Amino acid sequence: MTSAHETPVRVGVFGLLGSGNLGNDGSLEAVLGYLRAEHPQAAVDALCGGPEVVTARYGIPATRLHWYRGEYRTASRAGAVAAKGLGKLVDAVRTAAWVRRHDVVIVPGMGVLEATLPLRPWGFPYALFLLCASGRLLRTRVALVGVGAAPIGSRPTRALVRWSARLAAHRSYRDTLSRDAMRAMGVDTARDEVHPDLAFALPAPPASAPSGPPGRVCVGVMDFHGGDDDRARAEEIHRRYLDGTIRFVRALVEDGRPVRLLTGDACDAPVVAAVLDAVDSPLVTAAEAASLADLMKETAAADTVVATRYHNLVCALRTGTPTLALSYAAKSDALMARMGLGAYCHPAREVDADRLLAQFRALERRSAELRHTLAERNRDAARRLEDHFTALTAALFPAADRTRAHARQETP
Repeated sequence: MTSAHETPVRVGVFGLLGSGNLGNDGSLEAVLGYLRAEHPQAAVDALCGGPEVVTARYGIPATRLHWYRGEYRTASRAGAVAAKGLGKLVDAVRTAAWVRRHDVVIVPGMGVLEATLPLRPWGFPYALFLLCASGRLLRTRVALVGVGAAPIGSRPTRALVRWSARLAAHRSYRDTLSRDAMRAMGVDTARDEVHPDLAFALPAPPASAPSGPPGRVCVGVMDFHGGDDDRARAEEIHRRYLDGTIRFVRALVEDGRPVRLLTGDACDAPVVAAVLDAVDSPLVTAAEAASLADLMKETAAADTVVATRYHNLVCALRTGTPTLALSYAAKSDALMARMGLGAYCHPAREVDADRLLAQFRALERRSAELRHTLAERNRDAARRLEDHFTALTAALFPAADRTRAHARQETP
């Protein structure tokens, strides 16, 4: 806690926040909850992808991450290429100036050290490198908190990610695979800890236990085209994923099951439209979730969830709803195994509707047992995240941690 005579600690949060990805914003929400509970006097602002959204939704000042607004659009004309190049130089200065104004910068969760989805090295990986290098040069502590990492094939991307991790003052990961990936890249991870995904710290609505005839199934869809190494066959992967998903949804409808389509990013909307168009039935509806809290309300009301996006899975598991993963990366498999549902993963790159339906029915037969397992695993995740936040305070806010320890010693 900060006394009335001390200058409030200045905390920055950094990332592709407010840009339409609900998982990223959920990680931010969890960190803001921690800061407001444990460090209420901290002055918090953001350098992020969607500053207007972050300010409106979370009530903190925010600055646009990139000077050039077309950073994530493909540049084909000479003017756009030149603007992108100039933007890289301007962003180096802007990032350093922003970092200088802070005592601590937190990168909250997100898969910032991975390329499991298509990624250009001079986009976000370069932005993260600028942040961590500025922190080291200007002696501002930069913390990568509960982040995801994975092996990276692209050498430029891998180099930027490796140096970002090395330059950060604090690192923690959302799974053991992430820490192993960074160790394999040459980062010393001896002092790095692993904790559950930050979204498990968010409050969850009570799950509605199924009663009567089989009820709603939530199906989380994704604009999935494979990973960074799949660019050559991206369209083939997407067609196979979409066709398999449509066949699966159609089979559920033929069984009389209401289906609720979920997304996790604004870019998923065309997939929802394609499923609705292909399965023309009043039993299929689409949710309009604006946050992980909205997604959790949807998954809590379902009998079962089948989902692709990582944070769709997190939301379903957090609410204790039996879940089947259309897995596109090792992080999904690791999450499902940690929550006791490792047997219920299906490859998103090779969706086989018949086999998926068989897995789904096997999952539903064990629904009561799996709900009990998920309740236990959620209690464990909550305890581990409390430990995570305690460790974070000791690492990033040593003055507050010393004050708290002194107060505990004086308490009779």
